[in-house]
Amino acid sequence: MAESSNYDVVVIGAGVFGAWTAWHLARHRQKVLVLDAFGPAHNRASSGGETRIIRMSYAQDEIYTRWSHKSLAQWKALSASSGQQLFHPTGVLWMEGEDIGRLKDSQATLERCGIKHEVMDNAALAKRYPQVDFDGVTRGLLETESGVLMARRGVQTVIEEVQKKGVEFRIAQVNPPSAKGALSKITTSSGASISAGQFVFACGPWLGKVFPELLGPRIFPTRQEVFFFASPPGDARFAPNALPTWLFNNDDVYGMPDIEFRGLKVARDTHGERIDPDTQSRIASAEGAEWARHYVGRRFPALKNALIAETRVCQYENTSNGDFLIDRHPEMPNVWLAGGGSGHGFKHGPAFGEHLAALVLGEEKPEPRFSLESKETQQQRTVH
Repeated sequence: MAESSNYDVVVIGAGVFGAWTAWHLARHRQKVLVLDAFGPAHNRASSGGETRIIRMSYAQDEIYTRWSHKSLAQWKALSASSGQQLFHPTGVLWMEGEDIGRLKDSQATLERCGIKHEVMDNAALAKRYPQVDFDGVTRGLLETESGVLMARRGVQTVIEEVQKKGVEFRIAQVNPPSAKGALSKITTSSGASISAGQFVFACGPWLGKVFPELLGPRIFPTRQEVFFFASPPGDARFAPNALPTWLFNNDDVYGMPDIEFRGLKVARDTHGERIDPDTQSRIASAEGAEWARHYVGRRFPALKNALIAETRVCQYENTSNGDFLIDRHPEMPNVWLAGGGSGHGFKHGPAFGEHLAALVLGEEKPEPRFSLESKETQQQRTVH
């Protein structure tokens, strides 16, 4: 097959990181091609599915608070310009048990960054949200302007909008590169050869399969099950205007209200078993469903016998501590490695893409905590 015309940058992977990187490269008038083996935010991607939380609380990790705040502005702007509702301002409630150190750290960071929030004790929480059992919760921090992003719709909207700016998009499976020194071209499984000045690999849980020796031991894809509970007939207490998106740190559980009538979403934030994104079962387990029923029945008494209306199996792609990976390949200086969303990355897509595009263009310095060198082969999570 003939070689494609030369591009400034080829982005491999049309998830949230790849899509927003292409967006910001296009702003700088770069000739960009985006490739994905299955399609933008497809149903096996970590960027797939309907909804993701966007919140600002990261304890003392101010870099993530600022990136999330910057990203929310860009998500809102995209929503307005595209005519798509990509953000639901539900508010986000972070709850803590006896140890409120993390919550206090988040509060201090939010205050420094000028982000609106409200702190409530157990009695105030119970009064405002009587549909929730706050047993074991001593304090809650409500981010009043945070909420929920529409994940699949959002990524697909980014790709649609960048195509209007001249970015090309193709369905294609890229063969793992094996060059030493600068990479001049990549090839696809169909035999196409594509040249570019620089290449960005934003392949999510597939990063370890594309670069098995380098990233296989440093990217940890894990199985994550999600459950949606139907509200009782005529009961509006779980709608977005009545219940915020929420996270309870002690339980390692998060959820969100009945967004677009899909049901109350509940999932564990603990890391599941390590998986292969190509072969893992996409059917939720009976054990996971039993846990979800028990948890929802305890925290939301009106949903004790509620129907599980929908389930989803996706994955995180964790780095050793939860920090992102944004760095050059050590042997191919024009190849960029972009990933490690680690379960919290989706919201940061716009800021991530803006930073990576600036690195590709030589306009910013790398962030040391996102370096390949900082990624270990044993997991010890510190970013939540």
